[in-house]
Amino acid sequence: MSIVIVTGAGSGIGRAVAQNLAAQGYQVVINDFNGDAAKAVAAETGGLAVQGDVSNEADVTRMVAECTSAYGAPTHLVNNAGHVHQARFTDLTAADFDKMIAVHLRGTFLCTHAVLPAMIAAGKGCVVNMASQLGQIGGIELVHYSAAKAGIIGMTKALAREVSTQGVRVNAVAPGPINTPLVRALSDDWRAAKAAELPLGRFGEPEDVAETVAFLCSDAAKIYVGQTLSPNSGDVML
Repeated sequence: MSIVIVTGAGSGIGRAVAQNLAAQGYQVVINDFNGDAAKAVAAETGGLAVQGDVSNEADVTRMVAECTSAYGAPTHLVNNAGHVHQARFTDLTAADFDKMIAVHLRGTFLCTHAVLPAMIAAGKGCVVNMASQLGQIGGIELVHYSAAKAGIIGMTKALAREVSTQGVRVNAVAPGPINTPLVRALSDDWRAAKAAELPLGRFGEPEDVAETVAFLCSDAAKIYVGQTLSPNSGDVML
């Protein structure tokens, strides 16, 4: 049985990922900072809702414990929880920077650290980390966000080298601009300028990213290790 924890699954990409994997037969744990949003998606998918802050170690420990009690140890983890904030670098505060790193990078660390021992003991497992194309090319007024996402890409590569021989695959997805509540929270000017830069001329949809995540979670991706796949409307071409 495939058991997946999807963090930040109350809306946007996380919700689409949870819906996709649930439709494929995964037992899905829906985590979100917003408990009501988590419950709503759990009702849609037949999954388990667990409210929690991924940057809080106690919350992460409880989330994994509730998953294990309900379904068993997680076989898959999708580190999707995110936070967005837009400001010029000179206007950023240390608190702005710390929160961005806490949600994205610390959260990815804590959740992976919590599930990895059971995966290693089982000799198999899969972790998919949600990065961003801004972690590859940077973004104006998003220095702290870009730094956090670049950190996730680096963590993905390093951890993949460490645990792939023990049966655990670790990969990342680096979406371009996607029509999610987080992106819609950015300014109209930013979104219009960004869309104009894209070869496709438009943002992607959460379901587009969910298909990429589902692939990496599947046996079809069994030789993908430490990779970063990029559903990004052509924003970054590697």
